Amino acid sequence: MVITKEILDKLSAQAKVNPRLRQNYDLRNSDADQSQRMLNALEPGTIVPIHRHQTSSEIVTIVRGAIREYFYDENGTVTETIELRHGCPVPLLVVPKGVWHNLECLEPNTIIYESKDGAYQPMAAEDVME
Repeated sequence: MVITKEILDKLSAQAKVNPRLRQNYDLRNSDADQSQRMLNALEPGTIVPIHRHQTSSEIVTIVRGAIREYFYDENGTVTETIELRHGCPVPLLVVPKGVWHNLECLEPNTIIYESKDGAYQPMAAEDVME
């Protein structure tokens, strides 16, 4: 599969009209594929709750646009922020397994690539910080 500008533009257009201001594009080979690989189109104002993944690390790569990733301690205090911007020297980060995090979309038409180990599992209540 080749990811074209047309695919990215269509994904961004879908995110703009989605009430959540984001839209993902599944990159798995089939429903039987036991991984999580996706493009995620984000628009400024989308709300990604503070959360963690207890069974997998997460890789985030900026495809276009810009995001700021926030990392938190167990008390909800920000411990680090990392900005990823298309064309920046380091366009990729790894969120370690079990680390509290969320992100802020900084530019319209932002798209990130995300991957995690294992099949999708809905987030448990104890993995979302209020």
